[in-house]
Amino acid sequence: SVPKSWKSQFQPHHTQIIKMSTPPVSLSTLATMDQAAFTGVVGGVYENSPWVADNTFADNSKPFESITALHAAMADVVDSASEEKKLELINAHPDLAGKAALADELTEESKEEQAKAGLNTLSKEELENFTKMNEDYKAKFGFVFILAVRNATKYTILKSFEARLKNTRMKEFEECITQIHKIAWMRLLTILEPADTGFLTCHVLDTASGKPANDMAITLKRISGSGQLGVIGSFVTNADGRLTSGRALSGRQEFTVGVYEWTFEVGDYFAKEGAKLAGTPFLTSVPLVFGIDNPEDHYHVPLLCSPYGYSTYRGS
Repeated sequence: SVPKSWKSQFQPHHTQIIKMSTPPVSLSTLATMDQAAFTGVVGGVYENSPWVADNTFADNSKPFESITALHAAMADVVDSASEEKKLELINAHPDLAGKAALADELTEESKEEQAKAGLNTLSKEELENFTKMNEDYKAKFGFVFILAVRNATKYTILKSFEARLKNTRMKEFEECITQIHKIAWMRLLTILEPADTGFLTCHVLDTASGKPANDMAITLKRISGSGQLGVIGSFVTNADGRLTSGRALSGRQEFTVGVYEWTFEVGDYFAKEGAKLAGTPFLTSVPLVFGIDNPEDHYHVPLLCSPYGYSTYRGS
């Protein structure tokens, strides 16, 4: 049997979906909700398809400890659905800059996402281009073009149209479902409070000498996202090439979705190390701009550097 603290008896229903502008709901609060309230909170993350939330609730007997786990469960419901149900989900989405947008008939979620991509300010020529792309795409594949546009630009969207029109129907069908999952993830992040598990770390390796870079100054900036923008931390590496504090950011109050920038003072470091440098060093300050998409994850963003080159990667 399912604990009443997590679920009440499942009943089919029509639920009023909570708008995305509502303050984020905590996972602990979500865990106390019955099926109707649960779908009222997360039913809108899959466009006009509350059945995804309904089935997610019905299929899971334990509370979700993270947005990551909830999203995986919702995605599993979609991936396990019939091809007909998936096609219905795809076609529940509006055209990008299409008739629904012009008639102001978009859901609140789609309206916000299309506006962020600048699709509400298209010129006449741009609108004609989008209309043609939408029509060409639907004529070839028989369903609407889906792209997670929240962090995209008009240029990115049009280039995606052009590239994907060359695909097979099967490949495009799969790509649309992938994009729908991405849209759902970003929507969940706007309506739920993430688990307090994410953090950011760094490590600097001196590849010229084959050792950790000790005593290198580093600054961290938040370029976009929630929270304070600008410089949010200054650090100096220790003998292991790591931050003395261990973590640069930690927890949902600090570690938020957005774009960040490390700046590594590699010129000063190699000068102190006695490296042979030109009168005007090739590398002085090295900026690394990176995005945080999952505030519940560990992001390890290191630097491997010499006086004449550097590289990085996403670790964990």
